[in-house]
Amino acid sequence: MSTEAHLELGPSSLTDALYESIRKRIVNGEIPQGEKLTEVRLATEYNVARPTAKAALERLTALGLLRRTAHKTAVVPVLDEAEIRDLFFSRITIEKAAVSALAATGQVPADAARAQVAIEYAARDRLFENQVEADITFHTALVAAVGSRRLTRMHELIIGEVHLSMGQYKAHRKVDPSTVAAEHAAVLEAIAAGDPAAAADHLVHHLEQAEGRLLSTLPQTKS
Repeated sequence: MSTEAHLELGPSSLTDALYESIRKRIVNGEIPQGEKLTEVRLATEYNVARPTAKAALERLTALGLLRRTAHKTAVVPVLDEAEIRDLFFSRITIEKAAVSALAATGQVPADAARAQVAIEYAARDRLFENQVEADITFHTALVAAVGSRRLTRMHELIIGEVHLSMGQYKAHRKVDPSTVAAEHAAVLEAIAAGDPAAAADHLVHHLEQAEGRLLSTLPQTKS
């Protein structure tokens, strides 16, 4: 990219705007797996100071959207089959506990309900990027609503990689988006009904389906 053509940021705090711009480029695949991101590159592309670029890189690394190599260069990670299976094992463990706890109270989190509406609109209009964003918001809202700081922190450790896998592998495009919307709705209905076992079962089914679609997109290695 020419140093004369700078990418533009929104009106929010400069670091926040830079972080959000890079995050979207990573999860949408514009910055592909394995690509390196340096302070110099970002400072040049966005016409910002290096400390601002450094702060954004640190946030993205903490979220799991970047990893630091031995030489401390930030790289967009490549998630292999073993990592994806481990990611979903962790995700199911955390989110199953969350929906079970919510169903015990029978209260559907308002943020999750709003995200479900966004998912249904995105499914109707086949806006896949919107669907992914709303999907992440939905699951994050479920965990946050439990009110456990530790459970939320554990979820925050993996949700960046979840978003990365959804955006870069685009496995959600392999299924009718209304199917995914229905799977989310079933989880909320079980929570509202005060049925922890059903809520957990619907959540696990939904995530196992997502994991299967994601694994099916990986390059097949020859034995």
